[in-house]
Formats: sequence, C-alpha cells, structure tokens
Amino acid sequence: MDINRVAKDILKHVGGKENVSDLSHCFTRLRFVLKDMSKADKEVVEHLEGVIQVVISGGQFQVVLGSKVTKVYDAMLPMVDLESGGGEGGQAEKGNVLNHVLQVISKMFTPLIPAIAASGLIKGLLTAAKLVAAGRGVDIASNDTYILLFAASQIIFYFMPVFLGYTAAKALKCNEIIAMTIGGFLCYPQLDAIIQDVSAVTRIFGIPVIKGAWTIGESTRVFSYTESVIPILLAVFVLMYLERALEKIIPQILQIILVPGISMILMVPLTLCLLGPVGIWVGNGIQTVYYALMQFNAVLGGAVVGGLWGVFVIFGAHRALLPVGLNDVAVSGKQNLLAFAGAANFSQGGAALGVMLKSRNRELKGVAASATISAVLVGITEPAIYGCNLRLKKPMICAIICGALGGGIMGLGGVYGDAFANNGVLTIFTYAAFGMTPFIFYLVGIAVSFFGAAVLTYFVGFDDIPDKGDGAAAVNRAGDKNRAGDENRAGDESRAVCENAGENEILLGSPIQGKAVPMTSVKDEVFSSEALGKGIAVIPEKGEVTAPADCTVTLIYPTLHAMGLTMDNGVELLIHVGMDTVKLEGRYFQKHVEEGAHIKKGTKIVSFDIDKIKEAGYDTVVPVIVGNTANFAEVKGLEREHADCDTPVVRIIR
Repeated sequence: MDINRVAKDILKHVGGKENVSDLSHCFTRLRFVLKDMSKADKEVVEHLEGVIQVVISGGQFQVVLGSKVTKVYDAMLPMVDLESGGGEGGQAEKGNVLNHVLQVISKMFTPLIPAIAASGLIKGLLTAAKLVAAGRGVDIASNDTYILLFAASQIIFYFMPVFLGYTAAKALKCNEIIAMTIGGFLCYPQLDAIIQDVSAVTRIFGIPVIKGAWTIGESTRVFSYTESVIPILLAVFVLMYLERALEKIIPQILQIILVPGISMILMVPLTLCLLGPVGIWVGNGIQTVYYALMQFNAVLGGAVVGGLWGVFVIFGAHRALLPVGLNDVAVSGKQNLLAFAGAANFSQGGAALGVMLKSRNRELKGVAASATISAVLVGITEPAIYGCNLRLKKPMICAIICGALGGGIMGLGGVYGDAFANNGVLTIFTYAAFGMTPFIFYLVGIAVSFFGAAVLTYFVGFDDIPDKGDGAAAVNRAGDKNRAGDENRAGDESRAVCENAGENEILLGSPIQGKAVPMTSVKDEVFSSEALGKGIAVIPEKGEVTAPADCTVTLIYPTLHAMGLTMDNGVELLIHVGMDTVKLEGRYFQKHVEEGAHIKKGTKIVSFDIDKIKEAGYDTVVPVIVGNTANFAEVKGLEREHADCDTPVVRIIR
C-alpha cells in the first residue's frame, strides 16, 4: 500500500487541506475537524484503499484505518496547513462546547496512551514473575532487574506533569517547552520535599505556598505534584491566556525573551499558591465521588462501565474518562475503571468472533478475525466496533449485554489494577497485584464477556452481508454453461467493444493482452472484495497497457503502476498493474502518454517488464476495475483464455 497516496486520496475527498480545521489520530482513526462537513464525501472515502470505515461523530469526520493509521497521519500532516487556518471558523468552533472539550481532551491524552500501555504491560509481566517466584519461595522484589524495570514502568506516571504539560500545550496552542518546564518544576525533588513538609511555612513573593493533607479511606496523604494530572492541566490552561495577553502588549522584537520569561515568573507562584492546590482538591474530589459510587454499588458501577464503554468509544467520550483513571492511579496507586472497560474490550472481541463464525461473507470474516485478535490481545476495539459489530447492529447489542455482565462480576469481586493499562491478554497480570481472589473475578469477568458475546452473537444472529465472491462464483458457474455461446457472440461483438452494443449495454475490451480471470481470484482483499468496484483481472502475456477505446487519461500514478481512464462513453477505469508493485517506485515501468491526454483505442499508455517484476517477487496480475460501478445497473466480468482490446471482458448494463 502506498501510504502517501492513501493520505492524498483521503485528504482530497474530505474537501482538501483548505477544509481541514484540525487533524489528530488515535490508535485506529484519523480524526478530522472540518470547516464544512458537507464537502466531505463519506461514501468515496469508505471505498478508498485501506479504509475500514468512516464515522461522523462528536463533530469529527473519523476515518478508521486500523494499525496503519500512524503512518497515514504522518504522511498527511505535511499536506495540511493547520498553523494558518487551524481552528478559525472550523466546524468544531461552531459546534457545541462539549464536542470541543472532548476533542481537546482527546488530543491531550491520546499521545500518552502508548507509553501508558507499555507501563501497564511491564507491570503486568513483573506481577506475573513475582507470583511465579513467590510460588517457589523466592522474593524478587529486591532483584536489580525487577527494581529497574519497575522504575521504567513508573516513569510515565511520576513525570506525568511533564508529559501532560507538552501534550496539553500542543492541544491548546501555547508554548510546549514552557509548559513542560512548569511540569518539570512540579516534579523537582526539592520542591516535592518542600510541599510535603507541612510543618514549615514556605512563601514566594511573600505569598504562602499552600500545602495540606487529605484522607481517603484509611490512608492519609500530603500534597505531591508528582504523578498528578489536574494541576498541570489548569496551569497550561492559564498559560495559554497569559501568553496571548503578553503577546498583545509586548513588542514583537522582545517577545522571544520576555513572553516566556514573564510567563515563568508569573506561573510559578500562581501554580504553587492557587492552581496546583485547586487541581489537587479537584482530583481528590473526583476520586472521592468515584469511590463513593463504587462503595454504593460496585456491581452496578462495573456493569455500567463494562456495558457502555464501547458506546463511549463510538462518540469519543471515553477520552473524557481517562483523567479519572489516571488520577485514580496518581492518588491511590490503583484503578478499576479500565478493569471494567476491559470487560467491554473482551465483549467486543467476542462479538467479532461470533460474526466471524456465523458470517458467510469472506471479506467480513477476515475483518472480524483481525478485529478479534486486536481486541483480545491489546484491547484495541475500534476495528471490531466499526468493522463488524456496529455495522451489523445486533452483535453490538450482544457485546453491550455481555460487557455489562463481565463488568458487574468484576465489581462484585473488588477488582483493581496497579497500573493504567489497556485491557488485553498481554496486560492480564496487572490485575493480579492485589490478591488472587480479585484476579480470579477479573478472569471470570473477561471470560463471561468474551465467550458470552461470541455465543450470544452466533445464536442471536444478524443480517449478513451478501458475499460478493459468491455472486462472482455464481456468474462463473453460469458462464460454464454459456461460455461457448459467449465466445461465439464475442466474435460478432468485437467491433462493438466499448460502444453501445444495445441500447443499454456496453462491452468493454481488455487494456492488457492476456488471460481474463475473475476479480475474486486476486490475492489482495482490496481488489478481491470488489470494494473499489467490479471488473475483471488479467494475467498479462504482454507488458503493455493500451487504451481499450477512445478515452482520456485522467490519472497516472508517479510510480506508473496504476492509472485511471475515462472512456468517451462515461465508463471510468482503474488499471492496477501487479500487487504491491508501488514498492518498485517506477522501476521496470515506462510511460508513453501524459495525464490529461485524449487518446485513441489501442494507444500504448504504459509498458512494463513482466519478467523483471516477477523476478523481484511481485504478482503481475492486473485488476481492471470499473470505478463508477455504482452508476450502472450491472457490471459483469467475462472470463477469457485470451483477451485484448478487441475482446469483451466486461459487460456493463446501464
């Protein structure tokens, strides 16, 4: 897959860079904030290579790409100009405040998730190792390797103000380095010692630095800004407005020194004497409320989170809950929010497994299988949600029911983890840190969620998507009976190729000389699923692409392996020479015409060396796709032992 081309195609069909107010991504989705949503063509984007699904939610145009999202995002970022137009007049600015807040929170916390997930994985493995060692009568807590790996797992949390300072400043568009410096100041060991010494009075500019202690449950703790979440967020929020005010009153030539300098001088006392303590109190308040809810009815709390977490994901609202879980770890050293969310993750994976077992659609089976692995191993559920469960509706309902059951079981067992870890098989032992009984409840909860959703989905069923391949096979079986008649007819019709053979019929010749085979036989899901359109595939005998009729060359990709033609009768063709041949970067290809040229039937467009391409390890099959299939009543590929531009290989009914 050509990542740059995918990025360009997506950007083009969301309305171009001029229509992009903001761009971000999570594990599986590009998240566009568009100035004018009506300029985005959802249907076209959904059919682009590599796109799994398109979701419009929370004021965002979300393009689900799966594991390749980061590469596409990195390729697209230089193509958009967010500095000059970002946010001004964008749709998010015109939308409701809640959507905008959720988007900002998402941009603050999403970049931290990989490091947080890595921390959870390390802690889970260390817990497992400690349990195994304890079973043999060995305590590894004093082992150097254990100590150093545990320290590595703590870094993202201990220095959370530094990391959040950067991501928050980037989201709020203020100075990232100054924000990180404020975060680093909050983690500075000497400051931490001063803050925790409640017996002494400390002043800055004569203003007392606020210290204090609080009690949660049976434990009492004093202020500490290490591992804190909310204080730095409040500080960066104020920093944003402070910088804007200073930039208005300070001459531009002096801004590079005075704006950051004055910002630091003002933000240090403001943070120590007001924003930091308020942040600590807010965090403690959130923690107290959350604990109260869990103590009131942990089963109900677990069921609500386990059942609805997948729904939160759909609307992006789960990002708003991340500070709760992070603050939970910072304040108490444990959390159960993601344990309950884990029930939802496993239930989504189980529902996808049920779809895979039940569906007769080969493409859907493949999507569901991949989504199951993603959800179960690493807790990434977007492929399951968007690829099959939400798409088919009933599996999503089954996942919600079983996620609620699993979450309720976890709540009943008092499950907690010692890290903020995304839930999957790889991080299971994170939830063994507080004893075997809660861990067993966790295992039962995820088992009920996963297997329950799989079984329920299988027996409840869903409206399956017809397998395009089955249709093609039926056409081919019918072709076995009628092929002789078709071949005879082909001779009579060869003069009428790509012209109206009848009032409503078009016969399209082959742009490649070779054997015409069903598109479903191509060993690439993008083409075999006919997601890009119907047509025929040709196993080439001669390395030339020629015009099957009078046409305009609308596109030739820079690597020359793919091109678009628009026939004079309105048929749009996409011709793709070989599989993954984009990686050859134009080697063994030669161009003979230019884009935009109007050419006659038989004109050579691109030539290629079949043997060299095969020697390089690439399949040379050539899909010939009718790109505007949806404009016609029927598009049918015709198998031929030998085809050329005078031999009909595609029959189109208007």
